[in-house]
Amino acid sequence: MKKKIIFITPPYHAGVVESAGRWMPLSFVYLAGIAREEGYEAVIYDAMTKQHTLKEIEETLRNISPDIVAVTSITATLPAALDVLRCAKRIKPDTKTIIGGVHPTFCYEDLFREHGDIIDYIVCGEGELVLKNLLRAWKNGDPLDQVKGIAYVRDGKVIAPSHQPFLTNLDNIPTAWDLLDWEDYRYFVIPDSRLAAVSTSRGCTHGCTFCSQQEFWKRTWRSRSPEAIVKEITYLHSQFGANVFLLTDEYPTLERERWNEFLDRLIFADLGVYVLMETRVEDIVRDADILWKYRKAGIVHIYIGVEATDQATLDVIQKEISVEQSQEAIRLIHAHNMVSETSFVLGFPWETQESIERTLHLAQQYSPDFAHFLAITPWPYAPIYNDVKDSIVVHDYSKYNLVEPIIRPTNMTLEEVRKSIFLCYHKYYMKKAPQYFLIKDDFKREYLKRSLTLIMKNSFLTSMIREYASGINFMGIHSSASPVEELVEK
Repeated sequence: MKKKIIFITPPYHAGVVESAGRWMPLSFVYLAGIAREEGYEAVIYDAMTKQHTLKEIEETLRNISPDIVAVTSITATLPAALDVLRCAKRIKPDTKTIIGGVHPTFCYEDLFREHGDIIDYIVCGEGELVLKNLLRAWKNGDPLDQVKGIAYVRDGKVIAPSHQPFLTNLDNIPTAWDLLDWEDYRYFVIPDSRLAAVSTSRGCTHGCTFCSQQEFWKRTWRSRSPEAIVKEITYLHSQFGANVFLLTDEYPTLERERWNEFLDRLIFADLGVYVLMETRVEDIVRDADILWKYRKAGIVHIYIGVEATDQATLDVIQKEISVEQSQEAIRLIHAHNMVSETSFVLGFPWETQESIERTLHLAQQYSPDFAHFLAITPWPYAPIYNDVKDSIVVHDYSKYNLVEPIIRPTNMTLEEVRKSIFLCYHKYYMKKAPQYFLIKDDFKREYLKRSLTLIMKNSFLTSMIREYASGINFMGIHSSASPVEELVEK
């Protein structure tokens, strides 16, 4: 009888990206594909997307009775991921438990010290080959010290992981698309959509100090071939009805020639799909002459990491871009009727009310379609952590979600930072939202209006509006018992 492994997304919700859609756990598609290739029965249980609680997760675990329970975690989802493993051990103590992801990769010693009773193995770094070799070792009865990339406890001592080299070919990783409940994945902004996630590359060569990716991928970058990517998109479109595709990459556009070929192939495929993506501002400026291809290929929404509006802060966080590049990138995106989205990070130790007002003023000059005002969040493994650790006053990892302030600036309280974040949203969209109705492109105009409705009704801003809107005019509406509903109607 085949051993059974279940991959579970932890039941964590911060009210940020969930307001726009339900996003599939792409990493589990790859890992479940690996598990099946090794002769295991695999199950993907997306408890996060299904809005399931621990009670429902417990019922599922009792019904399936897996031999192995695997979860993945970033810092914010760590407490919820540990709850899942604790539940698995309580139900069936001999269940093997695995946790992977960015936070466990760097903090495995802390995890074993504090939660060694519920964690058996930690997969460190890129997971596919590590899991493959671990499952094969279990099946064959081989010693685990031959498996690179895992941390575990032996004779009371934490065995540190040896480095597992990265995959050399990203085009031939086995996948388990059929294990997903496809009806769960939707992009609410586009009616009657089915949302898929596709990876075109892994890694980033830049060194932003607040980012974990440079450490996780060791500042390397590897790509899939344009042919393989478009073939996968075509397959998911025809087989599962996917018509909205999120490119999950940190940096899909690094190589212009490859990226241009991808656009040409997607245009030629003529699938009529929509594409959402993220990239760097300098590549948008670089591609000014081919941005028409972006739009023709179906790219409708581009997130670019502006992060700050003054050059001094950009230089401190080693963003390696200029203020002028950011402004030009947003202008170019708008010129081709694509939606621009970016973020501005607040709450640094040196932050003041005056510096936040300056950031807001310059954000309004940049005028992206969607601006996010985020609280700087020092992951414990990011390069910026040591520079700001003396200012960290929140140690509950579930709040490390870019919404809740973690750092207390020298001249502000946490509550002042939090309220300032809300007021930045309030002032920004008071000025920006009316402009949506003047956009001549029908698709973009309706897209922005639907997006704003979703943000105001379903995101973390909903609670902020109720908390702070008393006595102020938010988006032209005085606070009331149901300010969000009035806002949306207006």
